[in-house]
Amino acid sequence: MGSIMVTRRSSNMADTQIVKVDQGAVNDRILAKEVKTDFRRVEAASVKMMTHFTSAEAKRLFVRFFSTLQLNAHFVSVIARTKLKHEDVERVEAALRERLESVTDDLNKAIDGAEALFKNNGITSFATYDTMPLELEVGIISSSGRRYFEVLNKLDQLMPLLQTLEIHEVITPRDADIQRAGFKRAIRSVAGTARNLATGLRRRMNEFSAKEAEHERLKAATSDGKMESAEEEASPAGGEELDDGKEQL
Repeated sequence: MGSIMVTRRSSNMADTQIVKVDQGAVNDRILAKEVKTDFRRVEAASVKMMTHFTSAEAKRLFVRFFSTLQLNAHFVSVIARTKLKHEDVERVEAALRERLESVTDDLNKAIDGAEALFKNNGITSFATYDTMPLELEVGIISSSGRRYFEVLNKLDQLMPLLQTLEIHEVITPRDADIQRAGFKRAIRSVAGTARNLATGLRRRMNEFSAKEAEHERLKAATSDGKMESAEEEASPAGGEELDDGKEQL
């Protein structure tokens, strides 16, 4: 269980903490589990943004999935276009965009619903975290990456609202847990969708490359066959001339 922040006011009006609070160790533990993603082949420019995640849910989802989604989205939008038709790539981009929009809409509705419950129940402040926020500079390299970043920030906005409503017994712990689990699952599934779409395009690119290689092989074989045929046609004529020469001798 998280510790409650308690202060004691002394005669000199200074606040004294009587419990230990996080000084960054929580973020260090989360970052230690970060999935290392290789961006060395990504040559795209990026828009730099700062993270400011306060909830444990948003922090962990960001560390686990953000970079991999960016890399898969980059493959879909940039790498796949080097081999496949633009129309095929655009259909895949649209599928990922629709998934992101769906999760965004659900989060917006949940935030609006939570704020309405605040108003109806006279709640004027929301719960805050005693752990330090996760603040990092990230480079956004695609519109899909930007949309996913926005989704994570909306989740980070919703989490303390649910906690506040649970504390005030406006919603039950069960209700809060169901919503938390549902949105975490939805955000993970977006990253999974990006991975599956990129894998599908990669497979099609490999098939295209294999067909190109087979075409070149057949082309080379046909060319070699024509050369051999031409040599065979020329060879008998030369042999006959030699035979005639022997007879004349």
